[in-house]
Amino acid sequence: MGEFVTLETNDGIGTIKLNRPPMNALNTQLQEELRAAAHSATGDEGVKAVIVYGGEKVFAAGADITEFTKVGYQEMAVRAEALSSAFDAVARIPKPVVAAITGYALGGGCELALACDWRVVADDAKLGQPEIKLGIIPGAGGTQRLARLIGPARAKDLIFSGRMVGADEALRIGLADRVAPAGDVYRTAVELVRPYVSGPSLALRAAKLAVDGGLNLDLASGLALESQLFAGLFATDDRIEGTTAFVEKRKPTFTGR
Repeated sequence: MGEFVTLETNDGIGTIKLNRPPMNALNTQLQEELRAAAHSATGDEGVKAVIVYGGEKVFAAGADITEFTKVGYQEMAVRAEALSSAFDAVARIPKPVVAAITGYALGGGCELALACDWRVVADDAKLGQPEIKLGIIPGAGGTQRLARLIGPARAKDLIFSGRMVGADEALRIGLADRVAPAGDVYRTAVELVRPYVSGPSLALRAAKLAVDGGLNLDLASGLALESQLFAGLFATDDRIEGTTAFVEKRKPTFTGR
């Protein structure tokens, strides 16, 4: 698909692979290739779940700081919005998405992981938002998604200090969902999403939209969104199959329709 980002599909699982050695630094080209990969995963009906993976050595160690030394406010005002929207394209993939993290997920790399539904973390990995040490703040979702995920106090601790956390602490505070030996991270991510490959795709899409969309609404509006999405699923073949299979005491066969 691109020089630095590819999308490969195997048995219904799409892998968005970052490949910009040595640290998968997130420059402008990688950012736009990531956006394209996210859009492709969204539109491909053969992709039922997605893994975002940086390879065996590193997930992504952050932005390409050399680019930051060459721009001022006017240029970065445009660039920051583009970077944030590229990560948002990953967050909006209407399918289960897991980040498979080895090595480092720092700065923009951590923000990319936060755009996923879950994070499988190597037992020797390091995660964090060290932007404060550069005199700036996270600019691609870190202040927003991190606070929603682990709470504002813990998010402020990581963002204000810029410190890195290991896998054990990440798991304890909710930044990681599973920890595995580094060599098993990708396989563990596959195991996490494999059950969804044969699941009811439209219901999974609705569930993700309800949870993520509801976080930005008051309770009454969130409940209304949920009701609409719930009712809409009664127009799907999978709802007929699921309820019929339940009554007939058999395993459903979903088609994603």
